[in-house]
Amino acid sequence: MNASRRPRTMRAAVMHQPGDIRLENKPKPEVQAGHALVKVAVCGVCGSDIARMLHKGAHRMPLICGHEFSGHVEALGPGVQGFAVGDLVTVPPLLPCGACAQCARGFPSRCSDYDYFGSRRDGAYAEYVNVPQKNLFKCPEGMDPAAAALTDPAAVALHAIWKSRFTLGHVGAVVGCGPIGLFAIQWMRLLGARDVIGVDIDPKKLTLARQAGATHTVRSGEPIDGLPPCDLVVEAAGQPTAINQAIRMAAPGGMVVCIGIPAGDVALEGASFNHLLRQEITLTGAWNSFGTPFPGQEWVVSLAKLASGELQWRFMVTHDLPLAALKSLFQSFAQKKEAAAKVLFRPH
Repeated sequence: MNASRRPRTMRAAVMHQPGDIRLENKPKPEVQAGHALVKVAVCGVCGSDIARMLHKGAHRMPLICGHEFSGHVEALGPGVQGFAVGDLVTVPPLLPCGACAQCARGFPSRCSDYDYFGSRRDGAYAEYVNVPQKNLFKCPEGMDPAAAALTDPAAVALHAIWKSRFTLGHVGAVVGCGPIGLFAIQWMRLLGARDVIGVDIDPKKLTLARQAGATHTVRSGEPIDGLPPCDLVVEAAGQPTAINQAIRMAAPGGMVVCIGIPAGDVALEGASFNHLLRQEITLTGAWNSFGTPFPGQEWVVSLAKLASGELQWRFMVTHDLPLAALKSLFQSFAQKKEAAAKVLFRPH
């Protein structure tokens, strides 16, 4: 298409206030120096998007949310090298400052002065996004754009597991079997787990956990007697009951890695804290998905495994929709009328 005939506006889902989401025509971004204009192919919904768009709000509003995305390069700004128009890319959503103490030490996830697609700057619930070259991550030829858009949640799960020394023959557990939890189950199996236990309050999610490779599943809060103690427990629910259960599932000397984001205060029950003390459990947190050199091996490995098919994703997709359906689906979430595992939007 002749550049003069290209559309100058784009469709985007804009959050004006929590719960106030509007599908609007917005100016199409002009490609900037050192950036590529990316035509969004697929944008996934993260649980943090639901909380942000319905309850919490963002650092600035109005805002276009959405940070799990892939797309094709439509135009290259001056100075961009190593990419061509038409390339499929996925986009690490963090923009670390590169200058703070944590960035200097190689921990971009802990950056103290960062930007972020979909929460601090406009994201990908839109037809186009301007992306700095350092955030362009080229995908293998022929890769499904939907798989590429799931690199972020897959890398979040791997980042958490790499906090531990999980290895061949170990027993793992995942408490909270949403998409990140389902990827964590698969990573444990790929790493040679003897057993993986999936825990969730929702029987449908336990069915997905078995599809992901869990050898045992249990409803949250039910007895865990008879299940093997776990070398590693990934807590991916963010609920106080889940965090307590995760601690009690850990084997002596085991580790619990928390990645679920709690909505309020978290209290440890006496039995959980005693188990933590007496069995010398390591309790740690994991934030985001990034390493050094940015975006890190978490992204390199996740993209490769998604591209090869070793990391499965289709089974967890419950909604694959046009962007025009976003407002009504989020309204259904707010009214608790709709249950979902992985939701994908296709702006075009």
